[in-house]
Amino acid sequence: MANINLASEGGVVNSAPQSDAHEFDATKTRTQGQLVLRRFLRHRLAMVSFGVFVFLVLFAFVGPLIWTYDFEDVSSKAYQPMSGTHPLGTTQVGKDMLALLMRGTGYSLQIALIVAALATAIGVIFGALAGYLRGFVDTALMRLVDLLLIIPQIAVAAIVVKGFSGSWYVVALVLAAFAWMQIARITRGETLSLSQREFIEAARACGATTPRIIFKHLVPNMIGSITVNATLAIATAVLTEAALSFLGLGVQPPDTSLGVIVLENYGQFLNRPWLFWGPFIVLVSLSLAVNFIGDGLRDAFDPRQTKVRA
Repeated sequence: MANINLASEGGVVNSAPQSDAHEFDATKTRTQGQLVLRRFLRHRLAMVSFGVFVFLVLFAFVGPLIWTYDFEDVSSKAYQPMSGTHPLGTTQVGKDMLALLMRGTGYSLQIALIVAALATAIGVIFGALAGYLRGFVDTALMRLVDLLLIIPQIAVAAIVVKGFSGSWYVVALVLAAFAWMQIARITRGETLSLSQREFIEAARACGATTPRIIFKHLVPNMIGSITVNATLAIATAVLTEAALSFLGLGVQPPDTSLGVIVLENYGQFLNRPWLFWGPFIVLVSLSLAVNFIGDGLRDAFDPRQTKVRA
């Protein structure tokens, strides 16, 4: 018998074990978003880099609100050494280096985020249109991409930035104008593959318009590569802006950035190394952190990684 009851004076003993309310539910499934999040959280280098990135964001935007000195304050003596009052010393004109570094990091982050957002949006739209419509549209857009890729970005950016006074937002717009082509190429390749899938054919059969198919069906299925490329665009923008500013062709005073700070203090490399290494370490840390975050996102979105520990 499947269930045997034994009667006794003390009551009834049931030999059939009761199911535990907390027993593991083998039927429980995880959504794609949960799988991606679990993979990303297990990527140790990406998590450390994410912590570094969050720290730099707080350093750039919250730090100035609580720090004693303003980045424009020149009341201190020039070239003071590191101390409790000035942890990174002061510059040639008496500015507190820590306050200046906060301001420069903030500008570099703003430029990088604007470049990544604009480049990703433009690249995804152009790439998706080219891959889905094909034919003349695909040929015309890809030839435009090829033409822009052969233009020397640094030279054109320097000319345009100089012509518009070198404001930080002008630098961001110029860099974004030359950063979307690679994203467009990658998006086009994925769109060419996805446009032949059954769910796209079903959407066409239902009478869905081209914008609806692209933004409702294609783009959501490319969110992995879009996210990864956006993070890599941030790192590229940080380094490109720093290179332009170091050459004196990027952000111009009174605005500042990490590249500008390095330019102004690289001559103190031997005599007052903290003035050079401070902004340099922040610049390298920011770039590496964003790159490693991109690596973690790439691994997390990889559809071939299907084994997830409970």
